[in-house]
Amino acid sequence: MIDLHSHILAGIDDGASCLADSIALINQSIATGVSKIIATPHIHFGTFDNNLHTIEQVFNPLCQEIQKAMMTVDIAFAAEVRICPEIMLLVKNNKIPFLGKVNEKNALLLEFPHSHIIPGSEKLTAWLLANNIQPIIAHPERNRDLWLHPTLINDFVKQGCLLQITAASLLGDFGERSEQLAWQFLDLDIVHLIASDMHNIKRRPNRMADAFRLVAERFGEPLANKLCCDNAALIFATNNTVQSFKGPQ
Repeated sequence: MIDLHSHILAGIDDGASCLADSIALINQSIATGVSKIIATPHIHFGTFDNNLHTIEQVFNPLCQEIQKAMMTVDIAFAAEVRICPEIMLLVKNNKIPFLGKVNEKNALLLEFPHSHIIPGSEKLTAWLLANNIQPIIAHPERNRDLWLHPTLINDFVKQGCLLQITAASLLGDFGERSEQLAWQFLDLDIVHLIASDMHNIKRRPNRMADAFRLVAERFGEPLANKLCCDNAALIFATNNTVQSFKGPQ
């Protein structure tokens, strides 16, 4: 499996707090069948003021630690970017770390607030698409506006936005409403990716293996592979920060 949404970089947002936590999350992911991981720390102005430079500064020591630990994994970095008008300036200044590419467009992991969908969001996603950027909306099933009005996602899907569901949502870890909406979006066949959004071992570990099993049971293994492996593989292969590590053979 390939995980395109994770918070494994130490001390840079609300994910891993130290390098030991980062390594623990990666080890747990590998043990459950994940072979490739993109670190996607938050870029959320006023809360997590990350940028390409701050992310790379933390990514490089993690790579060194993985090498020392003789782990077998491919890792890369991008970011989970909170929707805001400043995104347009970041794009123009080439300061957004993209996941990779989808159909020649730069893939952006875009986060809505959990509380609501900001009015005018569809105008920003339309601008991104017009500027060769593919929005991938992170965990829409955890948005309270969408709990009440699931069809609000339709305008974004019709535009061409892609959806990424959190694996743990499918298991009920984020509550019944998120669980129901995640399965509803799968029933509607509008989900492009399942990823972990892992933050820590105790409360938010990587649950992709469990989600893969449930999706395979309900919809068949081909769809589980598509959402947890195949679609992600195409994006991962176009990320230009990939580092590959081979442990003892």
